[in-house]
Amino acid sequence: MVILHMIQLSKRLETVAEYIPNGSMLADIGSDHAYLPIYAYQHDLIKGAIAGEIADGPFTSAKKSVNESNLSEVIEVRKGDGLSIITENDQVDCVTICGMGGSLITSILEKDKEKLVNVNRLILQPNISANVIRRWLIEQNWELVAESILEEEGHIYEILVAEKGDRYKPYELDKLDKEILFGPFLLKEKSRPFLIKWQREYKEWTRILEQLNQAVENEQIQQKKQQLKTFIDWYKEEIDDETTERS
Repeated sequence: MVILHMIQLSKRLETVAEYIPNGSMLADIGSDHAYLPIYAYQHDLIKGAIAGEIADGPFTSAKKSVNESNLSEVIEVRKGDGLSIITENDQVDCVTICGMGGSLITSILEKDKEKLVNVNRLILQPNISANVIRRWLIEQNWELVAESILEEEGHIYEILVAEKGDRYKPYELDKLDKEILFGPFLLKEKSRPFLIKWQREYKEWTRILEQLNQAVENEQIQQKKQQLKTFIDWYKEEIDDETTERS
């Protein structure tokens, strides 16, 4: 098989690719241009892939990219909703879902979770609300085995990697809700992108809390204020000193 041109990935997707186990059969859901599966095959990470897209435009783009890379024999582009494109005969053992909100990613996983029976690894890259995914993984008995956070072109991205195992293993149970928010691995590392992300969030929380303090009190506002106060307390307990030391 002659490879016509090598794909270059963004730093974000390159980091996702680093977590794909060698020899995997990959399903990339919401594949866009199918760059991730093409790159993974070109770098001998996978034996084959399914690139799934629900919208006509990205589906057409993905097919074009695969054809131009001369990989249509090993990467199949399918049109469909989320995991519904996977069949048992595909023998998919690794699933990637990147570039969506955490709530959308969990809804995709939840809707067709029976498709995950033979999947050994999930690699999920939410643009927002990674905590929603962490909670879903716990509820569905998936073990969070690794996390990454990186900055690219002013945006902060988190990558979550999960396998079947002990769902509570990475967490300290007395800090469970806090670690679901921040990420148990990321909270220990406290890297520069992590600190930047949560500094931004802290400023936003305090801004919203100030607004709510001026609003007419009702039960919903009380609940939101309490949640924000909890998040602000957690930030001060775990992160504030770090940002002061490094500034």
